[in-house]
Order: sequence, then C-alpha cells, then structure tokens
Amino acid sequence: MDSRDDWSAVVDLIERVVGEEDLLSSSVAGVRTMVPEVAALTTADIAGHTRALLAAATRALAARRGPTQAELSFVEDLGVTRARQGVPIEAVLRAVHVAERAIWSRAREIAAATGVSIELLLDARELYDDWAEAVRARLIEAHRVTRADHGVRTSDREAALLRRVLEGGSAAALAAAEAGLPTGGLWVLVLRPDVAAAGVRQRLSEQAPVLFGVVDGLLVGVLAQAPPRSGVTPLRAGLAGPAGPEELAAARRLSALALAAAEATGRPGLVHVAQAAALAAVLDRADLATVLLDHHQPAWTALGANAEPVALAVRAWLEADRDVNGAAGQLFVHPNTVRNRVQRFTEATGIDPYTTFGAVDAWWLCRTWLTRG
Repeated sequence: MDSRDDWSAVVDLIERVVGEEDLLSSSVAGVRTMVPEVAALTTADIAGHTRALLAAATRALAARRGPTQAELSFVEDLGVTRARQGVPIEAVLRAVHVAERAIWSRAREIAAATGVSIELLLDARELYDDWAEAVRARLIEAHRVTRADHGVRTSDREAALLRRVLEGGSAAALAAAEAGLPTGGLWVLVLRPDVAAAGVRQRLSEQAPVLFGVVDGLLVGVLAQAPPRSGVTPLRAGLAGPAGPEELAAARRLSALALAAAEATGRPGLVHVAQAAALAAVLDRADLATVLLDHHQPAWTALGANAEPVALAVRAWLEADRDVNGAAGQLFVHPNTVRNRVQRFTEATGIDPYTTFGAVDAWWLCRTWLTRG
C-alpha cells in the first residue's frame, strides 16, 4: 500500500467514526454532562455544531491542509452564537475537547481492525491539532469581540430584534438565530415595566439566552428556557410556551392574556396561560363583553345607585369561591350584606351565579361593569 493509499485509509477511518450516530449521541450527552454551562442548549444545537466541526476537520485531513476561509467563517458564527447565548468561551472549548476526545478514542479502538497503524493515526492527529489550533484562535476571537459588543449593544437593536422575533414566520426564525436563541422551545414572558421588572430581566438573562423589550406598554421577554417561578417574585407575570419562533406572535398574545387574567383575579407571581385558560379566553373577547353589557344595561339601570356595590359584592364573592365571610371581610361589610347583594344581582339580571356557567357570566359582567370607562 503506497502512502496515498495509507492516508486514504486514515481518512476513511475518521469518516467512519464521525458518521457513527451512536458515538455522536454519546459525545453530545458527554458534553451536556461534563460542561454544565451548555446543558441549557438543545441537543440538536450541540449535535449540529459538533457534526459540522468534525465534518470540516475530516475534509481538512483528507486534503492535508489547514482550515479554509469558509471553515473559519463557520467557526466565527459558532463563536458569535455561543457568546450571545451567554456560554463562556472556556465552556465552549471544553465542549469541543470532550467531543474531540470521544472521536479520537474511538478511532484508536478500531484503527488496527481497519488496517491503520498507530503511527499513521498519530500523524493524522498531529495534522488535526494544527487545524484545530487555527480554528480555536478564530473561535476565541469571535467570542471575545461579540461579548465586548454585547456589553454595549443598544436597546434599539435589541428592540428591533424583538419586533422581528414577534412577527412570527421565517423572519422570526432568522431573528431568533441572530439573537442567539435556539430554534425551538422558546417562552414568552410579559410583565408591567418598572424598576423591579428590570431586576427580573437581569436575573433571567444570567440563566439562559433572553431577548427583552417594551412592546405596547408591556415588558416582553423571549426566553430560551422556562423561567423559574422565583425568577419573577414578587411581581406578577404572564407566560406562554414552549413555542417555535414562527409561533411567537401567538405566544406573545397568550402571555399578555395570562397577565391580564392574573391581574383580574389578583393572582401573584408567574402565571402560565394554561393555568388561567378559561379566564384568558373570556378576557380575549371584548366583542362578547360588549354584547353582555348591552344585554344587561336594563339591570344596571334598575339597580341605580346600588349597581356598583352589587357588582363589587358579586365579584368578590365569586373570587372568594362563594365564601360569604371571605368576601365580606374583603369589602368590610356584614356577610348578610353580601348575601343580599348577590340576591339583588340575580333578580336584576336573571343570571344564576350558583351554576357553573352562570358564575362565569356573572363574574364577567360584574368585572366589565366595574372596569368600563
């Protein structure tokens, strides 16, 4: 076998190892276990970049050359992405090292069976190390520059990215990638913007990639992972997800409805829209609220000066799960006053708040009465 045939055997060996799906899966699992800083990333994200790096290295080995400009551009993109995801460069390099070690260990195991001598395999490893050194230098530089830029990134740029992400469709997927967000499993968080909300933003950005901005008077965050309940304490926030980038427009609307539902009932903390689905659906139908108002305008008129106290009593009673004493304590009235006002509401509207759907209509009507301009 001449030297060209010998080298072809080495390349075939490396290609065979890199192509083993089980080995790639175990390498990715090893990365996620041994490098906790990247554990928040999706398996597909880690596997995709690992596969691409190893494929590029194999092409370089086959041609016995250093990295091409195209390969270095890919590495720069990886450095930028990981920097925007908040992954330290040390963790990026450790992740690459874990994958490299798995590949070369496997290559040594099967080298003899494929006719490749250890000496030739060491020559290939030396060439790979030269290629990898140039790649690491470009990776470190791209990561460093991006992190430095990230520290002074203007809010206008972040707001523009957020708007694109929330548009949905293919534009959202591109914007999410530019922001360093994964291609799936995204969450949308909505809360009232204030000084405390800025603290929430800071805490969440330390845990996973996030994109925040004020949209239509609300602070909206797109997050790479579900926020911990303690992350928004003591504020009130609405949450929707997980969703893909193309679904974020709908997720934003649902998270805003979750916040509205939490505010309507005084529920504190983090509220996923699924935890207040019925109430969110009610609050999403302003057209039906108007119909409800119009239909029961005679009842409001008939109640006269007592209309607002009656609405307050019925709403408080329902939100206290029909606990008369609890509602009375909240309103600072006698329990019998609550009972009497619930009765007057029933007589004026014809709605029976003791039934399931009657209670929904009663709460909705009273809230609309009390919140209309």
